[in-house]
Amino acid sequence: MSEVTRILSDIENGDSAASEQLLPLVYDRLRKLAVHRMAQEKPGQTLQATALVHEAYIRLVDVEQAQHWNSRGHFFAAAAEAMRRLLIDNARKKHALRRGGDMQRLEISCLELPATESQVDLEAISAALDGLEKAFPQIAAVVKLKYFCGFTINEIAEALGISVSTVKRHWSYARARLHAELDSSP
Repeated sequence: MSEVTRILSDIENGDSAASEQLLPLVYDRLRKLAVHRMAQEKPGQTLQATALVHEAYIRLVDVEQAQHWNSRGHFFAAAAEAMRRLLIDNARKKHALRRGGDMQRLEISCLELPATESQVDLEAISAALDGLEKAFPQIAAVVKLKYFCGFTINEIAEALGISVSTVKRHWSYARARLHAELDSSP
């Protein structure tokens, strides 16, 4: 049993001091995941990677009802989901009418250089991922770990307890299905 798994078990059993021991062990990995995820965001993102890690960690550990973590991989999968939800909430807030709705924020530097990356609609991705999760939860878990956490195929296989070839097959299917849904959405 790894140190992280032992501490997660202690947290589940109600040890309040265990959550303080957990953060130093997982912080670097969570920070890398957040930096990877933030690099894929639209330019002008106001949420920083450090804030994303802290908010996700608070959602995972500082809850009234103890969470049940089966393993280190389960914890990181839950962290990926928490980061995804935070980014979606942030995107929805930006699109709210009281925050300008459809108006675009432009910085002076944006006026000089056109954006070279394609713009990703997080709400559309989230809706497509929710549909995939209802039909195929394990395939959706692969997408979350790959897209939102930046896990490698081998890390995903280890975290989910499935073979590398299954992860590759799930990832290939998920990419095709999500591309088809996103291309067909208005």
